Amino acid sequence: MMDVTRAMISPAGGGPAIPFRETGTVWSRTVAFARHPLAVARQNIEELPFDYPPSLIVSADVALFLVGVAATAQRHSYFPTAVPVLAMLVMFIALPLFCIFGVRPWPWIVACSGMAATAMFLIQPVSGDFAPFVLIVSVGEIAAIAPKRASVFFGVVAMVELLAFDVAGNLQWSPTGERLEGLPMYILGIALGWLVGVMMQYQRRFLYQEREFQDIRAARAADEERRRIAREVHDVIAHSLSITLLHLTAARHALQTDRDVDDAVEALVDAERLGRQAMADIRRTIGLLDVAPSKHAPEPGVEDIEDLVGDFVRAGLDVRYTGTADLGAVSAAVGLALYRIGQESLANVVKHAPGASVTVGLAVDAAAVTLVVNNTLPGGLPPNRGHGMGLSGMAQRAELLGGRITAGPFDDGWSVRAQFPLAGRSGPWCSLLGQTSAREGA
Repeated sequence: MMDVTRAMISPAGGGPAIPFRETGTVWSRTVAFARHPLAVARQNIEELPFDYPPSLIVSADVALFLVGVAATAQRHSYFPTAVPVLAMLVMFIALPLFCIFGVRPWPWIVACSGMAATAMFLIQPVSGDFAPFVLIVSVGEIAAIAPKRASVFFGVVAMVELLAFDVAGNLQWSPTGERLEGLPMYILGIALGWLVGVMMQYQRRFLYQEREFQDIRAARAADEERRRIAREVHDVIAHSLSITLLHLTAARHALQTDRDVDDAVEALVDAERLGRQAMADIRRTIGLLDVAPSKHAPEPGVEDIEDLVGDFVRAGLDVRYTGTADLGAVSAAVGLALYRIGQESLANVVKHAPGASVTVGLAVDAAAVTLVVNNTLPGGLPPNRGHGMGLSGMAQRAELLGGRITAGPFDDGWSVRAQFPLAGRSGPWCSLLGQTSAREGA
């Protein structure tokens, strides 16, 4: 069984994550692909470090496939030989490894498969050959993902390969056999393919720079807002407490020295009025930290998860809850995070999997508290799970408190698992988590 619940969600800041493909055995990954081929392939594409849109990657593979089909069809006169078909298989030798097992398409794999497929095609020469376009597309792909030095080397090797087959008489362009008529066009095509790939890579680098600048600007804006709110809170507290203490001192003197109850009551009334005004000012100032209006009710905690499940049950959702009675070791901050994660997970079930059955489990052991929300998928895994703020918000909550959250396909359903270390508890898990956090911070 494939433990895809250990596939970490990437943090909002673009930090490291445990890829989906690193979990499970070869057999389990194959079974997962057989169950949800489109979803697993799309996830593998989205996890690529190249950061290109999935549609662009698929378009390049489709273009390569069409060129291969055209080159194979041109060699119909050589049938029943299987060389063109083998060339097609060699051309896409990395596709099953990538789509099923998530093996990264390294540039040398693309280069070797492209050159080998082109050579197998050119062994059987035809006029107006489409086979060299395999090299053109391959050079463009490598230039888009590899360093410029490596892509230039492969471009030169590809040109040398075409020149060698032209010298051997296997690179024909016209029926008359004038080979030099087509060779310059193929060479120019390789150069143009390389140029397109390099332009795409530069565009990707500029995108990275722009993201970095946006993160810096956002961090600066957040720091400035915190400093402004801190100044306002300081002013409110310093002013209000100073005057309130003066009124309390006056009331104490009135009672101790003059036994004047009326003056003491008047001072206490003024102190109460100023205290309430200060509390209102502080709440209004702290409310600036959140878009939503500030609430005076206490925040929910881990003890309220059972009531949360009950609300969804009364609303018609099929939910079964199992929990731990001893929740005293869970802090208020962790309890609030667990409550919000459970709330978001159940809301996602209602939104994306109507009619599903859900199990919610809350467990506390010697080192950590764990919340697991599993649900079935009556309509199957959605092809596009979206990029909303729900999972990102849950990941941020977990990261801020030193925990971790995982989400992904599980058996025939979906699973969300949140785990937080308990304050003051020691154990292997906490040590490992601390080492991981230190490595990530480095």
